[in-house]
Amino acid sequence: MNDFWLYFKLGLEHVLDWQAYDHVLFIIVLCAAYTFNAWRKLLLLVTLFTVGHTVSLLLANYSVVSVSSSWIEFLIPITILVTALFNLFTAGKERKAEKLGLLYVSTLFFGLIHGFGFAGYFKMISSDQSIIHLLEFALGIEAAQIIVVILVLILGFLVQTVFRFNKRDWVLVISSIVIGLVIPILMENWIF
Repeated sequence: MNDFWLYFKLGLEHVLDWQAYDHVLFIIVLCAAYTFNAWRKLLLLVTLFTVGHTVSLLLANYSVVSVSSSWIEFLIPITILVTALFNLFTAGKERKAEKLGLLYVSTLFFGLIHGFGFAGYFKMISSDQSIIHLLEFALGIEAAQIIVVILVLILGFLVQTVFRFNKRDWVLVISSIVIGLVIPILMENWIF
């Protein structure tokens, strides 16, 4: 049981680490367009992200797939930027991409990319290649993501009700802030 809490806590702390805030930025921009009324869709998106994340951790942990860390460090801010741009272009419009499943598939794919970013870290902290430890770590990541989602939903609710922002403006502001924060990360990890 002690191992469970150790790996759960490591997953939780790894997402909520202020020095590695790219994961949080992705979750913020992913859920910015949602309200508490759409919690089921949002939970599905976050869980799909975790599933992709866990699959890539499994693939990397068991040396099935090996991806260059420089490519992953470059692609992670790209996933954040693409999601933020998607929000900018679809803010206030009906989410047709959601109906087609595009948002769900891309979120799963982005989870794969982010998971490869954690692979080296997980190998470093896990002395054995236990799938149980990896799943405990994944549960910590999922819990941290849900914490971020709840905080963003609360903030969005307050901004939209107290300060009378409409939903479209909220999405535009949050997505623009995230773009401003992710551009330096992208420039720092530019591989071309």
